[in-house]
Amino acid sequence: MITLGIDPGLATVGFGLLESHGGGRLRHLRHGAVTTKAGEKLEDRLRIIYEDVTELIGTFRPDHMAIEELYFGKNVTTGLPVAHARGVILLAAARENVPIFVYRPMQVKQSVVGYGKAEKRQVMEMTRQILGLDQLPRPDDAADALAIALCHCNMNQMGM
Repeated sequence: MITLGIDPGLATVGFGLLESHGGGRLRHLRHGAVTTKAGEKLEDRLRIIYEDVTELIGTFRPDHMAIEELYFGKNVTTGLPVAHARGVILLAAARENVPIFVYRPMQVKQSVVGYGKAEKRQVMEMTRQILGLDQLPRPDDAADALAIALCHCNMNQMGM
């Protein structure tokens, strides 16, 4: 099973692709980021995100997409552009019939580190270790996306 993990954003969309085999064996396929420029129109940035995510789906044919749930906190205004980006990412998956699974940040931390309030650096290091990577995945958004994909693989293995 191939899982595409996504850390949604407008300037940077992190992605991570994992292949899971029986017995909890995982293989890192690829990670990286889709980026857009701050000066461009919102609709152009959303088109770039949609097209690049659609291309990732077409290339790797994931069985599932795992994406982080948005948390707006106190400033909804800054979260709206990210929500737009998340929407086109979900649309890309839906158009390609890729089932979507949503995880809260605490679920990801709990699944990867074993503690729902773990620090970002702990999650990144554990992700690196579990996947047997020589270095921390960069950019941070890609590391987050790998952790989200890893969370989904763990949940799927447990039958959740």
